[in-house]
Amino acid sequence: MAAYTAEDVKKLREATAAGMLDCKKALDEAEGDFDKAVELIRVKGLKGVTKREGRTTSNGLVLAKAEGDLGVMLELNCETDFVAKGDRFQVVANELLDHLATSKIGDLAAFLASTLPNGKTVQSAVDEANATLGEKIELRKIAVLQGSPVSLYLHRTSPDLPPQVGVLVQLANEAMEAGKDIAQHIAAFAPQWVRREDIPAEQIENERRIAEETARNEGKPEASIAKIVEGRVTGFVKEVSLIEQSFAKDAKKTVQQILDEAKTAVSAFHRFRVGQ
Repeated sequence: MAAYTAEDVKKLREATAAGMLDCKKALDEAEGDFDKAVELIRVKGLKGVTKREGRTTSNGLVLAKAEGDLGVMLELNCETDFVAKGDRFQVVANELLDHLATSKIGDLAAFLASTLPNGKTVQSAVDEANATLGEKIELRKIAVLQGSPVSLYLHRTSPDLPPQVGVLVQLANEAMEAGKDIAQHIAAFAPQWVRREDIPAEQIENERRIAEETARNEGKPEASIAKIVEGRVTGFVKEVSLIEQSFAKDAKKTVQQILDEAKTAVSAFHRFRVGQ
């Protein structure tokens, strides 16, 4: 029987996020040698990477950083909240975020193929985390905003979990307080576009078609349908367009009014929520 304690099992589990039974087996095989046990779990994990490809990664975290005219954000996913709140998973996420801030690569495929300071590709680092942590790990989204002031907001949906919602918002002119307020608003109200002009024409036409069909099914008078349709399309636009939404902290004002008061405008934004 290998010489190790319950504390050793706990330490190995915290270091690798592997199951308790797997940790015991690794320590047995390594005859109590902690470093060797870690290596054994990693090797066995790599063999199981392909088996995990079809699993669902509905947990994870959103991390972001913004400084001056640069903001970056990523969503790193895993299978369970146990791994999501573990130190190792969060270390990997921070390493990838640092590289994103340095490389400024906004395309996910290109970022996965890029090389980290240690010589490994981002994809290799994700695969290694997959193996070490014993779960499917997936870098789902990245965002890079640069060229003008960027504000961010990260939100925890549970105090014992890392951030699950993240927002980057780029402003035309620096307005720190307004930037933070708008980022919080975006986190809460989830707009899809900055302004109505950004909404794809086909999306507007689809909403108009649905509104017309609905009005007819409701038996509305023919003479009133056109007006009803336009009213419903306008309601849709106000729901999905950031600057037309009622501001979260003062419903009497629109987001546009808040921006006007701060003498700035929103150039772009990204909103990530784990699993969405």
